[in-house]
Amino acid sequence: MQDFIIIKGAREHNLKNIDLSIPREALTVITGPSGSGKSSLAIDTIYAEGQRRYVESLSAYARQFIEQLRKPDVDFIEGLSPSISIDQKTVTKSPRSTVGTITEIYDYLRVLYTRIGKQYCYNCGSMITKQESLDIMHSVMSLPEGSRIQILSPIVRDRKGEYRKELQKMRREGFIRARIDGEILDLTHDITLSKHKRHTIEIVIDRLIIKPGIDRQIKDSIETALGYADTVVINLLAENRDILFSKTAVCLHCGISYPEINPMFFSFNSKQGSCPRCNGLGFENIDEDSTELEEYKYCRLCNGMRLRKEALSIKVQGTNIGEFAQLTVKDAVFFLKNLTLTEREQVIASRILKEVKDRLHFMEKVGLDYLTLNRSSLTLSGGEAQRIRLATQLGSSLTGVLYILDEPSIGMHPRDCRKLLESLSSIRDAGNTVIVVEHDEETIRWADYIVDMGPGAGLRGGWVVASGRPEEILRNGNSVTGQYLNGSLSIDIPFRRREPKDFIRIIGAREFNLKDISLKLPLGTFTCITGVSGSGKSTLVFEILFKALSRELYGSKSIPGRYTEIQGVDKVNRVISVDQSPLGKTPRSNPATYTGLFSFVRELFSQVPDSRIRGYSASRFSFNLTGGRCESCAGDGLIKVEMHFLPDVYIPCDACKGKRYNRETLEIQYRGKNIAEVLEMTISEALQFFSSIPPIRRKLEVLEDVGLGYLQLGQPASTLSGGEAQRVKLSKELGKAKKGHTLYILDEPTTGLHFVDIQKLLTVINSLVDSGNTVIVIEHNMDVIKSADYLIDLGPEGGDEGGRVIAEGTPEQVSADPDSYTGRFLKDKLTHFDYARAAS
Repeated sequence: MQDFIIIKGAREHNLKNIDLSIPREALTVITGPSGSGKSSLAIDTIYAEGQRRYVESLSAYARQFIEQLRKPDVDFIEGLSPSISIDQKTVTKSPRSTVGTITEIYDYLRVLYTRIGKQYCYNCGSMITKQESLDIMHSVMSLPEGSRIQILSPIVRDRKGEYRKELQKMRREGFIRARIDGEILDLTHDITLSKHKRHTIEIVIDRLIIKPGIDRQIKDSIETALGYADTVVINLLAENRDILFSKTAVCLHCGISYPEINPMFFSFNSKQGSCPRCNGLGFENIDEDSTELEEYKYCRLCNGMRLRKEALSIKVQGTNIGEFAQLTVKDAVFFLKNLTLTEREQVIASRILKEVKDRLHFMEKVGLDYLTLNRSSLTLSGGEAQRIRLATQLGSSLTGVLYILDEPSIGMHPRDCRKLLESLSSIRDAGNTVIVVEHDEETIRWADYIVDMGPGAGLRGGWVVASGRPEEILRNGNSVTGQYLNGSLSIDIPFRRREPKDFIRIIGAREFNLKDISLKLPLGTFTCITGVSGSGKSTLVFEILFKALSRELYGSKSIPGRYTEIQGVDKVNRVISVDQSPLGKTPRSNPATYTGLFSFVRELFSQVPDSRIRGYSASRFSFNLTGGRCESCAGDGLIKVEMHFLPDVYIPCDACKGKRYNRETLEIQYRGKNIAEVLEMTISEALQFFSSIPPIRRKLEVLEDVGLGYLQLGQPASTLSGGEAQRVKLSKELGKAKKGHTLYILDEPTTGLHFVDIQKLLTVINSLVDSGNTVIVIEHNMDVIKSADYLIDLGPEGGDEGGRVIAEGTPEQVSADPDSYTGRFLKDKLTHFDYARAAS
């Protein structure tokens, strides 16, 4: 097998027909300014071609279910391995998805609790024992005389399938009725069940009325029912209520019967195990389609554990599966390490425990030991979601695979970044090729090989500026990245730190892991909240500060996290949170529509002479409305293709070729461009094109100022990274009239930013502060942290060991604190800085 992946003539998006060789079985970092073509090369060319070849390798039968994937715009690629892409959007965002289910740890726990769990009565706490048919008969006979009952035997419980053979067997054995999915059906009729849905089939053994002298008939019917299943269901017809009896489990004190224990019994995605109140979601006010978890209340019945009380009554060493899932990864490791088992239990559980411990260990290796296993995927950041997927790959033992990662260091404190890099190196050392799109300085220095894209963004990018080993890049004068790495270029530290104009004081913050802390946030300054992952930064800033100010200033119904008092709220007029959540829930949202500039563009097109002759209004140029849009794709420009066992892909609409509009609309032009061509312009191109139209120009200038000149005006919001979405939101706020006394909150705004782009971001932040506003930033990037006026460092660790204020003050003061992890890394940045040069 050859030693390099050889790429010839790559022209995808803004790539300039580039040729490149990337070493196999090495860790390669692709870096460069935002919009320089990094993702176009790594994801849209290398990974896309790998996925296309995989599909082509499938049998003709399998390929008939899959549309032909578009070949990337490249002459050829040699030396390509099967490809796996691990980005920030590949984890399912569902209220049913948790850290435990994503990593499969919870699946193994279900088996563990089935095999060695001890069952207790949820009512009295006694150990559960088995029932005999005579005991069941006595319980049934104790029902009120005259009760009309059905005796049912559940031969299938909440499982997928058609079950033709089972139903036919019951017919042959003389049974004429069954309760299927809650409905009584006649077995003499043909019954067709969907093979892809879960079903419960209960055979009606007998129907009778409770009265004296019926003991023998009831006993015979019960024994018949137990011949088909371990459980008997007594259905009280008048009340439409079931009483469950089992020959396997019953409480001798309360007489409560328990169903047979199996792994589905612990599944909150199954009717067999899920809490009947919240249906396994764990919360009161969310549904199956929820994509956010902003305001939530734990379910009053299961207290957020998602399972019915029968499942939660089964314990391993005094802990039920819901309580185990509430443990952090670190605490779960400790629990399993101190687990005491009998020799028999050890034999049964050894393989299961190995799988669980390995997965927990991999989570620790990627710096996620602070996450709880029941943490909802809806609350995971993009970086956390990506590292969870990386952890699952560490345990896959694959070799000869090409892994492509998109900024895996997002959300990681420099202290934890080393763990991530060691994990990437272990994947490489197993005989795999690792390609990482990254801006983090330590990751770039760690690489075996670097590809530096640029020199600019958009049309000014798309070239390979430099490639080689890290030491070669440092010596390359053409590489801006190399110049930042060797120190000839750097992000300057402000010569003077701003003095606070006043303070907001938070007293007694104690939500989640915050340890009843009190602190003061300076106003009229640029403040960074720092600390390792899971130390409580987002809880302090978003759950408490932002929600409390929103409620006070706007009457928001958001419920803040727990605190005693916040003083100084009257010192700010507005509070604005600029986070990394998507701009919209559909691909129809884009930078042009979100910022409002597209309304001006549509109005401009409606004033063109040809439009006025035809009577076209601004609505004609909306791809959301009938009339001007292409109806074949409803203005999407793309058609979704379901890939069944692969992720869905989108292909251009055949009718409009991806233009979104119909032919008549595209005939209207402004300065030689139709509306679709305008949407295809980058922000930088549009700024030149509309330079004479002040309302459009002003909005484009702000987008350019925040470093987004390379984005297309019509680029679907779903394709934007979290950092790009955040900067689009920031530009919208910057485009509003400057009012002062506004508190801006930014969550890791350096996501996706190269050294060059960070300088632009700092210019924007400083302009906000200089206009009389306050900016609070949650950040891990040392170049931003060193540029702040004030720091609040939380820690010392993540999870339960975090939530304390470790240090606060200027960057110089925090860097002198020996207890601060942030201070240790910051000290190195400040030590190597020339203050005299900054002053000049």
